Amino acid sequence: MAGVPIAFSEVLNLGQLGVPEASIKHGITTMESDKWIVSVEPTQVTLVDLQNQAQVTRRPIKAEAAVMNPSSNILALRMGKTVQMFNLDTKSKLKSHEMDSPIVFWKWAGANTLALVTGTSAFHWSADGTGAPVKMFDRHPTIGVNTQIINYQVSPDAKWCLLGGISAGQGGGVNGNMQLYSVEKKVSQPLQGHAGAFATIKLTGREDPAQLLVFHEKKVEEPGHKLFVMEVGRDPSKGTPHRLAPTMIPIPAEAAQDFPVSMVVDAKNDVAFLLSKMGFVYMFDIHSGKTMFRTRITQETVFVTCAQESTGAVFGITVRTGRVLRISLNGPNLVPYIVNTLRDTELAIQIAGRLGLPGAEHLYTQEFERLIGAGQVKEAAALVASSGAALRTPQTIARFQQIPAQPGAPQPVFQYFSTLLENGKLNEQESIELAKPVLQQGRPQLMEKWLKDDKLHCSEALGDLIMPHDTAMALSVFLRSECHTKAIQCFVQRGEYDKIVPYSTSVGYTMDYSSMLSQLLFNNPQGALDLAKGLVSADGGPLIDIQATAEAFLSSNRVQETTAFLLEALKDNKQEHAYLQTKLLEINLIGGAPQVADAIMQNGILTHYDRAHVGKLCERAGMWQRAAEHYTDINDIKRVFKNSHQMNPEFVVTYFGKLNREQSIALLKDMMARGPSNMQVCVEVAKKYHEELGSEELVKVFENAKATEGLYYYLGAVVNFSEDPIVHFKYIQSACMLGQFKEAERVCRDSNVYDADTVKTYLKNAKLPDPRPLIHVCDRYDFVDELTEYLYLNSLLQYVEVYVTKVSPAKTPQVVGKLFDLGANEDFTKRILMAVGTACPVEEMVEVAETRNRLRMLQPWLEARVATGSTEPGTHNALGKIYIQLNKDPKAFLTNNMFYEPKVLGPFCESLDPSLAFVAYKKGAGECDDELIKISFTHGLFRDLARYLVERQDLELWAKVLTKDEAIEAGEVEVAEAAEKETQRRQLIDQVVEWALPESESADEVSCTVKAFMAADLPGELITLLERIILQGSDFSDNKNLQNLLILTAIRADHTRVAGYIDQLDNFDAKDIALICVSESHMLYEEAYSIYNKFAKTEHTSDKEEQVEMQVLAIGVLVDFMKDLDRAKGFANQVDEKPVWSKLGISQLEEKMAAEAIISFINAEDASEYVKVCAEANEAEIYTELIPYLKMARKNLQENLLDTELIYAYAKVNNLTDLEVFVNGPNVANIQSIGDSCFSEGLYNASKILFKSINNNSKLALCHIHLDEFREAVAAATLANNVSTWKQVCFACLKAEEYRLAATCGLEVIKYPDHVDDVVTYYSDLGHFDHLVSLFEQGLGLEDAHIGIFTELGVLYTKHVPEKVIEHCKVFFSKLNVSKVVRACERARLWPPAVYLYMADKQFDNAVKVMTEHASAFDSDLFMDSIIKVRNGEIMYKAVNFYLTAHPLLFTRLMEVLEELVDHSRAVNQLRRSGDWALQIGQAYMKSVQKGNLSAVNEALNELYIEDEDYESLRKSIDKFQNFNMIALASKLATHELLEFRRISAYVYRCNKKWSQSIELSKNDRMWKDCIDTANESADAEIIENLLRFFCETSEKECFCAALYTCFSHVRPDVALELGWLNGYQHFIMPFLIQNMRQTYDRLSVLEERTKPPKEEDNQDQIAGTYSTLGGFNNGMLMIENSGGMGGMMPPQQQQQGGLDMSGFATAQPAVPNGYNPGMQMNGGMGNM
Repeated sequence: MAGVPIAFSEVLNLGQLGVPEASIKHGITTMESDKWIVSVEPTQVTLVDLQNQAQVTRRPIKAEAAVMNPSSNILALRMGKTVQMFNLDTKSKLKSHEMDSPIVFWKWAGANTLALVTGTSAFHWSADGTGAPVKMFDRHPTIGVNTQIINYQVSPDAKWCLLGGISAGQGGGVNGNMQLYSVEKKVSQPLQGHAGAFATIKLTGREDPAQLLVFHEKKVEEPGHKLFVMEVGRDPSKGTPHRLAPTMIPIPAEAAQDFPVSMVVDAKNDVAFLLSKMGFVYMFDIHSGKTMFRTRITQETVFVTCAQESTGAVFGITVRTGRVLRISLNGPNLVPYIVNTLRDTELAIQIAGRLGLPGAEHLYTQEFERLIGAGQVKEAAALVASSGAALRTPQTIARFQQIPAQPGAPQPVFQYFSTLLENGKLNEQESIELAKPVLQQGRPQLMEKWLKDDKLHCSEALGDLIMPHDTAMALSVFLRSECHTKAIQCFVQRGEYDKIVPYSTSVGYTMDYSSMLSQLLFNNPQGALDLAKGLVSADGGPLIDIQATAEAFLSSNRVQETTAFLLEALKDNKQEHAYLQTKLLEINLIGGAPQVADAIMQNGILTHYDRAHVGKLCERAGMWQRAAEHYTDINDIKRVFKNSHQMNPEFVVTYFGKLNREQSIALLKDMMARGPSNMQVCVEVAKKYHEELGSEELVKVFENAKATEGLYYYLGAVVNFSEDPIVHFKYIQSACMLGQFKEAERVCRDSNVYDADTVKTYLKNAKLPDPRPLIHVCDRYDFVDELTEYLYLNSLLQYVEVYVTKVSPAKTPQVVGKLFDLGANEDFTKRILMAVGTACPVEEMVEVAETRNRLRMLQPWLEARVATGSTEPGTHNALGKIYIQLNKDPKAFLTNNMFYEPKVLGPFCESLDPSLAFVAYKKGAGECDDELIKISFTHGLFRDLARYLVERQDLELWAKVLTKDEAIEAGEVEVAEAAEKETQRRQLIDQVVEWALPESESADEVSCTVKAFMAADLPGELITLLERIILQGSDFSDNKNLQNLLILTAIRADHTRVAGYIDQLDNFDAKDIALICVSESHMLYEEAYSIYNKFAKTEHTSDKEEQVEMQVLAIGVLVDFMKDLDRAKGFANQVDEKPVWSKLGISQLEEKMAAEAIISFINAEDASEYVKVCAEANEAEIYTELIPYLKMARKNLQENLLDTELIYAYAKVNNLTDLEVFVNGPNVANIQSIGDSCFSEGLYNASKILFKSINNNSKLALCHIHLDEFREAVAAATLANNVSTWKQVCFACLKAEEYRLAATCGLEVIKYPDHVDDVVTYYSDLGHFDHLVSLFEQGLGLEDAHIGIFTELGVLYTKHVPEKVIEHCKVFFSKLNVSKVVRACERARLWPPAVYLYMADKQFDNAVKVMTEHASAFDSDLFMDSIIKVRNGEIMYKAVNFYLTAHPLLFTRLMEVLEELVDHSRAVNQLRRSGDWALQIGQAYMKSVQKGNLSAVNEALNELYIEDEDYESLRKSIDKFQNFNMIALASKLATHELLEFRRISAYVYRCNKKWSQSIELSKNDRMWKDCIDTANESADAEIIENLLRFFCETSEKECFCAALYTCFSHVRPDVALELGWLNGYQHFIMPFLIQNMRQTYDRLSVLEERTKPPKEEDNQDQIAGTYSTLGGFNNGMLMIENSGGMGGMMPPQQQQQGGLDMSGFATAQPAVPNGYNPGMQMNGGMGNM
């Protein structure tokens, strides 16, 4: 909005993002910050990422509400009373809690706090930890359960809470109530208002910030709206809380019923925005409480708002439409609006000063002049301070300086500066003007305070002012003002050399460090060291040459400084510094400071030095451990380890970890060969590395050295966790050899690893005095026989007894068996058995005895076991066998003993006495039935077997003896055997019938026997048996079960007897027998009918209900089985019982005899089958007969179906009068359903009556349509107001050419987006395109016109009115479905509208694609605007090709636009592939981007320069941009026909230090100066000497002289003299000689001065200072022995005689073994002091 103080725009539309309209409302869609919008849909949650171009993410989550954390990606979900928090970044659930009552409102009250409001209370739930929500306060009665909560705020200090809601008021108004709660005081204050918010501002004249509550007040009894601003939570000790008088809010007349819905604070500008339900926005100044602006921004309600902290803008979402609005302060227009519209000068000045806004400059000037003129200096200063930058000028300072001071008052200018300092920071000019008098007065502390408080603007001029007074303060100013040169000067002046390099590197400042270092080296060595450390430690790499610097330090005999410098320089431990690392260690090892070298190696900071060389030096210095660490050859290592007794044992053990297996074994052998002194450390080595070295090898080492004790200790350490059998065996062996029998026993007992056979053999051969190890081995690995034999033969019988009694009683049978075999004494064996007792397994013992025929020997032992109460079957089995063999009352034993096993003793008895076997098998209680049957059949024990069968009552057992064997083919069973089995079976049956069953008095035994006969399929025998029992008189004659069984057997075997049995017997189950008779397997229907008839009579059934039941069952037999409906009808007339008629009616209904069934149901007065009756009647279409039945049924039932079917019957017989009467009367019919049926059958008059009675206007309209009553149809559709009805009426009217009525209906249809396509399709199919377009054009004027109408009209325009497309898209773009309209435009080949839509929808990729593919759509300006906004970078490169081929003249402009977006290397390669002409076109572009120094660009341009023969441009390009293949270019130019290009080739070789090639090219072209400059730059004496000889050979005297002059520092004097003498150039070399002599003299003078011996005190101080700064040794402390000294500062006599050979630093040659100067006096590797 231009000219108004707010900026308003629509930034997003949720509807266009696919969020349904139903989800865009309060509580469903939330926006807690400017990062996310969350909307809950029925089956998913939609997340809109506002920070990522409104990217939409949909997650399949079912929830009632969702809200995103304002600062992190934590999503809170709510479903019912359950609340959960999820971290979307980690995809994990953080917390979950179920509330006691439903949540009515929730909101994030902070970064980690979720506020939950229920019907009675407010809670806070922290996202941290696992705690539950904490109750904060209860809702005030004024904001009770009838109040809808719409807002909740928490103050910045979290000590105040504001809860707001709305409720229905009188006269349709809306009341607002809020509750302000103090967390500290736990009290609430009710407020009458709708919205409020907290704000923190800085008030003028106060140090502490003010926490304000800004809220709207509207009391019910007062018409006006007010704004309140008051401070909350201020400490009373700091003063009175800030509070403004309430101000009236200007509510427009048309918004009298409007009310606020939210208040949002712009914390950046201290402005509050109030939004109302009707879409008004009010802007307030929080400092003054005044209303600054009011306007209406939308017609819809903004239901959710949030602030954007970075800009102060406010975001809001409109209900249903989903428009995301952005409202912000329009700064440039605010002050002019206040001045010109509000005419509030005071407010304009305040706002302009506070926010620094333009528009009030003239007001400030006028007010300033007025105050100055009135002499109000303090007020004028305050005005300037509040004016922002308007009056902060040098002229204002001059004005204050010109004002004369009043007596007793400070200078006006100081009052001015004081006021500015109170209000903020001074600018540059003000800071300088204030510093001048303050420094003159000698008060730098004030300047320091102001700088500390950041009150002054730092500049170079201010630093220059402070420099003479305070260097530190000046340095601070220079650092802040980024005056790098002056800052470094301060560092030098303060001696802070170590800070120079870090500072220069951090700010990117470069300087000449070499000269500074050279100066400091002679004047301040410590400073030089600090600077050198900084230079080599600079970010990006060393800024000086490390080797040269170290040489410089050493040339000054500064060994300590050299060591400290090299430690700093080499701390990165690089491979290229290997030589320097070696030298560093060498100068300390040789120079008498091995402690330093040891500390360096201890820290491990250097690893690339010559380890072999350093190892030898360490060995010479007696540093055996260090020497060993550096050797790799085993011979060297063995030599060093001869001194292992002087090494730390821990080092020795650790050292073996660095050797390979072969080296370790060899070294161990060598150490062990030198005697037992090394045994302990060798044992430790073996313990630690036994897995790597191998136990077998280690054992050999110890065994070869005959170190059994060492072997024992080594193996003892590893045996417990070793899996090597040799380890365990050798440990047992060494333990036995050392007499450690307990340990040997432990391993034999516990180990599972050793080879049992090997250990057993060793122990047997060793013949130990204690055989327990052997006992454990043999016991564990089942060598019991060998153990027994060993102990027996060695007379260790006591150990045999110990073994079986205490070690392994379970193996007593094996021991006893072996003793039996060895012929041991039986008394000894019995004693062992008695000693073992019950612990010995009886079965195995018995087996052992039986196999050796010694069973009777066990009788005492077995009887002793029985006496102890043993119930083991084996014990009793063995005793039984003994008793049977001895004939010791065996039958009594078999009968009475309960613990033996019949299956064991039975077979044992068969061969002795079959009757005893029968007794044993019978004792088995069914387990030995097969054996019992077999022995009975074999020995003819049929009677015993029959009795046993009857008593057992086991049907399975009966089946085994009664079931006949099936016929088997010949060859499997002989006929004689089959006949014998049948005879045996018959004998058994005879015994059962004749003896066993008659003897029985148990009904269960009789019943079971009968069932067995039945199961064996013996019906004839069974009938005979039952007739004998029942009909011939017995105790079981009246037994119901037997009578049932007799009838059932007859039914099965001889059904001719069934009728007779039915007549004779009376005590049987009639119903059950009848059911069996009618079963499909028998079909004895007459017998069943006879049973029902017989038992339906009074003499058999006295109960009336049971008689009727029998009658029903009887007629059931007639109708269900016999299918004789006529006989059934006669039976029904005979008995005349309603249940009988019902049964008959059901059967008639099943037989499709609907009319007869209806009569039967009427006789029965039975309406229970009304559903089937109605269905059958409808099928038979007997509606006239059905009506009486339905009337009868309605007397007792009120069912929906009855009334519905009656209505339908009336309709079918066209009895509309009775139909209308019935419908209008009371009924429970489903009129809708029957109306639909009538409608579908074409009974439109009847259906019209029905639909009209239920006000179903939708169907009524359709009835009118079918009756051609179109106006009535439209009227009914209006009442129905249903889209489907409107649509059907519309289509019917359209088909009937009732266009006006069709349009009326169509407008109602197209209101619904889902039905727009149907309308378009139907109109189009009928060809009414003009009417269709007209319909949608009318639809644009609908109040609730949606996006689909505008979209579909656009699509129709593309098909039928293309000239209107572009205008329609521009006018209604925001209301179009862009993708759909674009597709329509593309189908219609309307490319310009398509481009416009793509660009307006920010689909710049597609817009560019259309313009490149279709020439008619191309527009250069649009293309340029789109190409820079595409998302797919590949499109930019396609655009390059497009412009090259289609618009080459615009190519340069395109590349200017894309310069910051494309990969220029790729673009240049693209030009190359297109051809040389493309490179020519792109030359201007490549020049503009060459500043990036890309190789592809540089090479392409260089090629163009060469092609154009533009050597000047080529030379400039090479000088500025060197990122290309320079050697290839030089090679290419070396043969160029133009001289300048060959010179460039030489120049390129020279830049790449290809000196020889460069000089050769220059020689060929006689470019002598180039040759001389190149040789001088190379600094290579050989190249320079060759050039000098060349000049002599070619007689170029002048060039010879020039070369001597230019290359003076690199030419040796002897070479110059030689060439001058040989060639007669004495005059030409004389200047060189003179200068050389002068330089030699100067250097000698300096050397003499420098080598003067320093004072002793200074010398000691330098040494101490050097080592105090040496880092990395023992926390900064280097321990140096008193007896030795460092070789860095030698006495004068040694300096004269000679020193360390540092020549290697100049040549960087590998170190030689003899690294000493012959003149240096050495003593054991340490320098003499």
